[in-house]
Amino acid sequence: ALRAPAGDSAHDRTRTQTTMSSRTSGGAGGASGESDAGVGGVADVVESPAAALPPLPLQRLVRGWLEDDTPAFDAGGLVVGDVHRRAHLLVKSEAVLAGVPFADAVFRELGLDVEWRVREGELLRPAAASRTALVAAVVSGPARRILLAERTALNILTRASGIATQARRAVNVARAAGWHGSVAGTRKTTPGFRQVEKYALLVGGAATHRMDLSAMTMLKDNHVWSAGSITRAVTHARTVAGFSSKIEVECRSLDEAREACAAGADIVMLDNFAPTALHAAAAVVKKGWPGVVVEASGGITADTLPRFFGPCVDVVSMGALTQGYPAADLSLKIDKAGGAQQARDAAGGSVAAAKARL
Repeated sequence: ALRAPAGDSAHDRTRTQTTMSSRTSGGAGGASGESDAGVGGVADVVESPAAALPPLPLQRLVRGWLEDDTPAFDAGGLVVGDVHRRAHLLVKSEAVLAGVPFADAVFRELGLDVEWRVREGELLRPAAASRTALVAAVVSGPARRILLAERTALNILTRASGIATQARRAVNVARAAGWHGSVAGTRKTTPGFRQVEKYALLVGGAATHRMDLSAMTMLKDNHVWSAGSITRAVTHARTVAGFSSKIEVECRSLDEAREACAAGADIVMLDNFAPTALHAAAAVVKKGWPGVVVEASGGITADTLPRFFGPCVDVVSMGALTQGYPAADLSLKIDKAGGAQQARDAAGGSVAAAKARL
């Protein structure tokens, strides 16, 4: 497999990105554009697409996740109480950080403050030699609420960062090969978690593909078989899609691709084609219908990805980007020393207040 060239270190230009508060990068380890795994390099930093997230649906998502995690009593919360504590978000494996707006929303929903010490989209590389994790953020607030947020926030960040890391690696392989089409995910996402997974693809530099069934009409084999033919399926779809929505047709042969193009499809997906047959079919499509977008998909892995790049292929989509990724290793640890002092201060303040009332 092709390896993307290493880029310049991003440590000196690490900036904080958060909706709540910010600090300069600190702690052990650092962010870097260099990686033996081919994660850093050509697509070293992608600006966060956080501004595209609608606030009300995001709030509904977060509230649903928190309610799912704590539907009734939180006995553990009774143990720690509401004493003010600090916790460090630790990154323990190389990863492209993603999911920050979703984690922020979780912390915000529970009245917590968070200070991000790294920027979303940065390749984070903990200092392996020192066995010290990289501090990505500091979360502060009532201990009980920190622990309420902990697992939900970590589940978001570990999964989103895993997807972003894998997406970044795939995009860098494409750029290193001199191919400048789109590496895309698919609709093979987790119900209730799709927005996070699609967002993570963007942070990693990949394309989301269609966001959902409403975003674009994709006619697959079941649609065609039910309609009777590709031509009938495309014609019927166009009556609803109109001029403003694209229609894509999944094709299993060159003949199907020709029929789809002749029927007015905007995109043809050459599905499960061997690389040699793929490039031959793509060339025929581009010669006859230059404006049609050609997508390669089906069984493409990180190892086989470079074989699908070609001058007549516009998009390579991979379900593995959101299905077969390793989650990043992150944890959230409360500051024991600081917490003990804060507990003593809180206790002293309560005693002083009681004496004042007397």
